[in-house]
Parts: sequence; structure tokens; C-alpha cells
Amino acid sequence: MTDPTSDPTTDLTGRTAVVTGSARGIGKAIALRYARLGANIVVNYASSAKEADATVAEIERLGAAAIAVQADVSVVPDIQRLFTEATDRFGQVDIAVANAGVELIGIDFLDITEEQFDRLFAINTRGTFFTLQAAARHVVNGGRIIYVGSSTTAVPVRGEGLYGSSKTAPRYAVQVLAQELADRGITVNTILPTAIEGAGVFTEPDPNPDQPHHPVRQFVAQPGRIGRRMGTVDDVADAAEYLASGLAAWVSGQSLLISGGALQ
Repeated sequence: MTDPTSDPTTDLTGRTAVVTGSARGIGKAIALRYARLGANIVVNYASSAKEADATVAEIERLGAAAIAVQADVSVVPDIQRLFTEATDRFGQVDIAVANAGVELIGIDFLDITEEQFDRLFAINTRGTFFTLQAAARHVVNGGRIIYVGSSTTAVPVRGEGLYGSSKTAPRYAVQVLAQELADRGITVNTILPTAIEGAGVFTEPDPNPDQPHHPVRQFVAQPGRIGRRMGTVDDVADAAEYLASGLAAWVSGQSLLISGGALQ
């Protein structure tokens, strides 16, 4: 196996990656990217077994090994079992991506319900926190831990008070964990995507997201954003490729904003 701390490429041959919430959306794009780079993949899903199996089949067609593991990240024993099954199947975990999450936008602060609060914080905050903890316990020395957060943690957005709040605590945890794992050579970083097409994280249907006058599309069409377009899941996978590779061996505790220049 190539030492990830010294290999100046993005080759991941022989390494194993656990990607939470990888049956679809951003997580799937990251899983497929790592598979193309030679990694073994643990596809995680909460309830979409059919999508997870399809993702595993797609990975296997790329020539990589993969398994699907059901685990609800809001349930701590499920997270622990996810990493145990990954280690039992592939021997070790080299890369962990805490991607699983749900999004709720366009809700004014005064309209947020307890049910909405509990759901988002159970998955985005509690689930991510304990995923990071499990990753810290299982990822090998010199490995990589990546949190897929949100640009709303860097730039406040009206109507996203609940979502942004639920994604902020793990971003802080990443910075602390980066310090605590430094002696083991494990890097811990955050990716902050902005307005990603097909992200697959909406907890409730967003009415008419494809309409040209939708607020998100109006935002990305403004001057200052490369191509004036929505981001893609592959834009996020590009960042995940870099952070998982030897090219980022001395990058830790950082947040990489994927916004096409729209946010500074």
C-alpha cells in the first residue's frame, strides 16, 4: 500500500474509504471518485437499500471492491457497527468522509418547529459528531477524515438558520480533532459546498427548484460566480479527491469553500 503521507498523487490504490450517506448525491459522487482512484469503498445508507446496491454495482463495474452497510448516523451504535464492518471486510479504514446530512431551507427562524430542529440536529450535528469520533478511533495513522459541511456555516443566509446552525458545530469539532490527531499524521478537514445540483440532502421537497426564478438559481446567476451556474457533485468530489490524497498531507483543520468564487 502506498503511504498517503508521501505519495504526491491522488492514487488511492489499496486504501479503504468509508463514505456516509453515499447511496446518492454528493456522497455517491465522492464514493465513485475514490473507486476510480483505486480505493475499496464502504457505501453507507440509512434506508435506501436499492440505491446503495446500485451504487455498489456501479463501483464494482469500475473494478473496485465495495460493500453496502446500513447505518443510521443519528444512532451511535449504528455508526460504530459501520466502522467495525468496514474493518472486518477490508482490514482497515484509511479515509472517512462524514457526508450524511439533511437540509431544510427557506424557513424563517420564527417558523422553525421542534420536530424540524430535532431531526436536523440528530443527523447533521449528533450524527456527524459521533461519525468523526468513530473515524478518529478507526482510521489508520496517516489517514484522512473529511467532513462535508455547508457554506452557510461561513456566510449566514436568511431562511437557513436551522440548517446552518446544525452544520456549524461539526466544523468546529473538525478544527479541534485536527489538533488532537496531528501526532498520528491524520488530517481532518471540511468541505463547504455552495448551491450544489443534485446534492441529495433535502429533508423536504423544495418547490420548483428547477425554475429560473428560484432563489438559489438567481443567486448563482449573479456576477462573481464562475460560469454563473449551480455547482455539481463532481465539483465537491474534486475537493474530496484532493483532501484524501498525498497532495494534502500538510493540510489539516481547514475549510475548503466550493462556491465558484461567489462567496469569499
